[in-house]
Amino acid sequence: MTDPLLTGKPGRIDRVTVPPMVFFAIEGQGAPGGAEHQPAVEALYGLAYGARFAGKAQGHDEKVGPLEGQWWSEDYAVFQPGGDRKAWRWRMMIRSPGWLDQAGFEDLRRAAIAKKGAGVFARVTLWPFDEGLCLQALHLGSYADEGPLIARIHDQAAAEGLALTGQHHEIYLSDPRRVAPEKLKTILRQPVRAHD
Repeated sequence: MTDPLLTGKPGRIDRVTVPPMVFFAIEGQGAPGGAEHQPAVEALYGLAYGARFAGKAQGHDEKVGPLEGQWWSEDYAVFQPGGDRKAWRWRMMIRSPGWLDQAGFEDLRRAAIAKKGAGVFARVTLWPFDEGLCLQALHLGSYADEGPLIARIHDQAAAEGLALTGQHHEIYLSDPRRVAPEKLKTILRQPVRAHD
């Protein structure tokens, strides 16, 4: 069954209410795919697939969800073309399975640390996230070309009298190692709220 929060017509901006969810999450700083970012993403996938296999052994059959990321900076100029990507702050995350509790997460993390060493695994948390009301759109194409659609989302929020809240959120529906840049599918999501 397709998750309606992960669909849309390319370029159309939708208003959605996102329910509370729990994620494997890790924070860091630097360019996407860089020295800190890549090991963080690999650790998330390691734990997510570890949870999938542990869950299957217990009779649960939840697939591993897409990689997601929140992006921010003290100076948003770094997100403009030519900006300093080393200054980008991020939280990368993969939704955890519904059956997994904190004790189960600690077991998974201990097993990963025993196998691969503490390293980045020690920084991964089980993170509850209640995003609520959002504007979102499906972007088709390169990550570098998201800017105009993000600007349209911000403009629509202003036109609807909504304030931007929280970090810019991206959900990566395509694997950039296997999909050409012009065919990448990414959900762009911005939390909003009515002005006080």
